[in-house]
Amino acid sequence: MTDWFVALPQKRAFWFCLTAFAVFLEGTALIYQYVLDYLPCVICIHVRLLVAACLVVWLVAGFTCAQPWCKGAALVACVGLSGLLAERSWQLLATENGWSVGSCEMTLGLPEWIALDRWLPWLFEIHEPCGYTPYIVAKISMAEVLMGLSLLLTGLFIALASMTWLRAQRAF
Repeated sequence: MTDWFVALPQKRAFWFCLTAFAVFLEGTALIYQYVLDYLPCVICIHVRLLVAACLVVWLVAGFTCAQPWCKGAALVACVGLSGLLAERSWQLLATENGWSVGSCEMTLGLPEWIALDRWLPWLFEIHEPCGYTPYIVAKISMAEVLMGLSLLLTGLFIALASMTWLRAQRAF
């Protein structure tokens, strides 16, 4: 079982399944925005940016997973990105439930040279202040689903990175 788990980052199918999952998440966000008319706030856009970054890392890893250096770099990037995703999901959930008191600005906070909200406004433009997320199913909000998914991804990538590193240490 452990050998199978540690071998996952070397398999293209693993990375391409994650890529498909990221496309699904971005597509779901767009359906909620354009079909169901739930407009995104700044934290929602931060989540979209992180999912897009994961999509890029997972896609590149899918094509280069046979390279040992790429596997390690991808796992480190995935731990960082999924950790950031968990933080943003927590902030969204805390704002939604009133656990966090703070201001929600209507700016993305990116430098001028990477103005994604102007380049791709249909995907990254902020439309409203933070406050709530829609229910997905059975009174479970989008923020709660994102929190669970981000914790699951963070745990997965920490486990994979740790086991890969331990296995590499034993090889020396």
